Amino acid sequence: MTRHIEMLDALFKHATEGIVVVNKAGTIVMLNPKAKELFGYSDMELIGKKIEMLIPQRFAGNHVHYRDNYLEAPRARGMGHLMDLFARRFDGSEFPVEVSLSPFKTSDGEFVVSFVIDITERKKQDTRIREANLEIQKLNAELEERVEQRTRELAEAVKKVEESQEEVIRALKKEKELNNMKSQFVTIASHEFRTPLATILSSASLIGRYVTTEDEEKRHKHVHRIKSAVNNLTEILNDFLSIGKLEEGRIHSVPVQVDLPLFCKSLIEEIQGLCKEGQEIRFDYSGTEDVWLDKQLLRNILFNLLSNGIKYSDNGKQIFLTIQADPKMIHLNVRDQGIGIPDADQVNVFDRFFRAHNAGNTQGDRAGPQHRQ
Repeated sequence: MTRHIEMLDALFKHATEGIVVVNKAGTIVMLNPKAKELFGYSDMELIGKKIEMLIPQRFAGNHVHYRDNYLEAPRARGMGHLMDLFARRFDGSEFPVEVSLSPFKTSDGEFVVSFVIDITERKKQDTRIREANLEIQKLNAELEERVEQRTRELAEAVKKVEESQEEVIRALKKEKELNNMKSQFVTIASHEFRTPLATILSSASLIGRYVTTEDEEKRHKHVHRIKSAVNNLTEILNDFLSIGKLEEGRIHSVPVQVDLPLFCKSLIEEIQGLCKEGQEIRFDYSGTEDVWLDKQLLRNILFNLLSNGIKYSDNGKQIFLTIQADPKMIHLNVRDQGIGIPDADQVNVFDRFFRAHNAGNTQGDRAGPQHRQ
């Protein structure tokens, strides 16, 4: 019996929850060290005092009524269902709590034991989760706006085609080709969108599970994954739309003077974040440094080739960018150690929406070029 009493005493003293025992009159008769720590009182300051000392003044009056009703028919239950509960410390400051009650009887009479948990950190985590959800909603709204904007651009392009008899005739000649493209587009688009959309869905679901301070890094990781997936979707939309603009002659080269080695180093630094573990981009440049070219078009070309090299290569592999420039010509060479393109597919690498057969389910560009010049 003595051993059982010692065990109960140890549980009471070392519990991580605050424990406050009151009698049927609502008077505090016992509290554990954790409760003293939570409320900032000593034993002598609380023993014999009403439980309302631990409740904010604005709630104390109503609490007496609630307490009396409970003590008339006590039962084990939690407090504050669908309500926010607050407790008051010795210094008058308040903090959110979660409270559960359990009545019991002894030879000395009837008592109620209250288990009190400080949920300040949980409330902070709830706030962070709500903020993360708002950020996700904002990102989704931005994505929808971009899609609508691109749709309006396409609608304007169609209107111009309808107004021009020559372009209408050209559109009719391409009708059969367009029908074939639709099936190819659906196949590729469904593949391209599946991975980022699955990432957004899974990360949004997982964020709600991380509620402790220790999970802060995991929450930020999933928010970053959602942002990256949204940016990926935007890039895919831009890629599809750029194809149509090129065919309509709406994209023109606007050359400017560029420090080409510096431009390439900056782009490589930007794309390093896509590299898998152990991958490295090796850059070698020779010849004239100041050249005239369209920076945006060159960026799109190099970004496409380098990102393909990264996507279709294993961890630890190298991707090589070699440039030779003279006043009249620039020779670009992108090479990697990835899966390559089968000989039978190489004649189709510049076809719209083409994807090499050995690309499998790898998320990437429409073609799988691994060595282009």
